[in-house]
Amino acid sequence: MTASNQPRLAWRNRLCRWLGTEPQDTQQIVEVLQSAEQRGLLARDALSMLEGVLQVADLRVADIMIPRAAMVTVRRDDPLERILAIAVESSHSRFPVTSEDRGEVVGLLLAKDLLTYCQQNPQTQSFNLRDHLRSAIFVPESKRLNVLLREFRSSRNHMAIVVDEYGSAAGLVTIEDVLEQIVGEIEDEHDFDEGAFIFKRGANEYTIKALTSIEDFNDYFGSQFADGDCDTIGGLVIHALGYLPLRGERVYIDGFWFTVLRADSRRVHLLTVRPDTPPT
Repeated sequence: MTASNQPRLAWRNRLCRWLGTEPQDTQQIVEVLQSAEQRGLLARDALSMLEGVLQVADLRVADIMIPRAAMVTVRRDDPLERILAIAVESSHSRFPVTSEDRGEVVGLLLAKDLLTYCQQNPQTQSFNLRDHLRSAIFVPESKRLNVLLREFRSSRNHMAIVVDEYGSAAGLVTIEDVLEQIVGEIEDEHDFDEGAFIFKRGANEYTIKALTSIEDFNDYFGSQFADGDCDTIGGLVIHALGYLPLRGERVYIDGFWFTVLRADSRRVHLLTVRPDTPPT
């Protein structure tokens, strides 16, 4: 028995003593926990997190990463004006920096470093992005999430660049992405009032909750989506794609671009919508 397996086996033994039986696989553990929740021995939120913990050990980085096409990046030769525009529009705190080849990530730019520079240097003509690069960490698509989480904690990094078998950037993953597999969605800059389902963010860009009903969506945008096959916009997007999408995936449906803003391995949570013609 290796040292890495000892904590897992010790946890399993304690669980078996608590349950009074020995489940033969992870699915049986989940079924026992679900039974405990139904009998009022376990809170629903606790059950959800325990299921997430068990699931994290089976998931790999490729299952939750933001694909390269959806990454918000800057190029190392970009002028400061373009970098600032990207930072303001995205509201992100970290940006992968690439060469002319988008698959080659040469480092990370932190928004706080950019703000510090702009505050200390009102005359920005001398800005050189290379002077502000921080090292990026790279992980393979096959890395397990529980291992990645442990590495995030020990290194204090919040973002990793995911590389394919050829060493080219395939996407990125953050510590928040991993934690959301355990605790569910975490509020961030995209969140808005709990009671709101559609939020206008720009002249022609909206953030909507995936649970928004198709009827409410039609009323707001003047669209004519049918609600025969599904009741919600999240369901409409999944139905159009034919599978549960990852964050960053997008689809065009009858005059609207839908981009998955937040999703996990179980459901879609949040979408960005860009109609071809803004509602009047």
